[in-house]
Amino acid sequence: MPRSALLALLLPLCALAQIAPPNEAGVSFGHVHVITQNIEAQRAFWTLLGATPGKPAGPNEVFIVKGAKVLLRKQDSSGGSEASTVHHIGFAVAGFDAILAKAKAAGYPILSTPESIAKYHKANVMAPDNVNVELVANDKLDAPIAFHHVHFYNSPIAETKAWYVKTFGAAPGKRDAFEAADVPGANLSFSASKSTPAPTKGRVLDHIGFEVRNLKEFCDKLEAAGVKFDQRYTKGPNAKVAIAYIFDPWGTYIELTEGL
Repeated sequence: MPRSALLALLLPLCALAQIAPPNEAGVSFGHVHVITQNIEAQRAFWTLLGATPGKPAGPNEVFIVKGAKVLLRKQDSSGGSEASTVHHIGFAVAGFDAILAKAKAAGYPILSTPESIAKYHKANVMAPDNVNVELVANDKLDAPIAFHHVHFYNSPIAETKAWYVKTFGAAPGKRDAFEAADVPGANLSFSASKSTPAPTKGRVLDHIGFEVRNLKEFCDKLEAAGVKFDQRYTKGPNAKVAIAYIFDPWGTYIELTEGL
């Protein structure tokens, strides 16, 4: 195969896998982590959307979308995403109508009405294990699928938004009608919840992840600010990836990585 043709094949994959450059706080969005006893069903769903299988990370299967990774681990979960602080996650997709038709034909419930889909060019689909996934049409994508947003449902909207702005250097703003903040690679959207949402840890959408430059220093600052850690900064002597786990004040479980 000519070198030019090989590069043409490789470049889209490189673009797909690349995490966005960090903001001034050293933060980019990194991944979402799904725990399930039905890895095969999750695998089929993410493949249908256009995610690409990646190299396994320890016990986790990895699916790559532009700007982020979806990690799958075989484990019991205590419930779906909608009753938790992270109500759903969103992805931009090229060929929106075709993807939605394929999802419907495969039996995945379409949660949005036809009128809403036609008006807003987006739809919520119920993935296996009751993970609510929003698909947003974007035919200008240079990849089949890209990470788009995390949607938090938590009644203290202003406080939640302010915490993510302060903690991760997210840029405050709005997305459509939603209060929001942006980190490289993802929009963080905030809505009120009609009831007290459950923490995410142990649910099918167990945690979200941020990739952080100079993670040790970042964790030291968080600890000094009183952020609750589930696991402090850890990196083995031969490890390529450093990690830490924290909770936001409302129960969202968050993994911090450097090198994932």
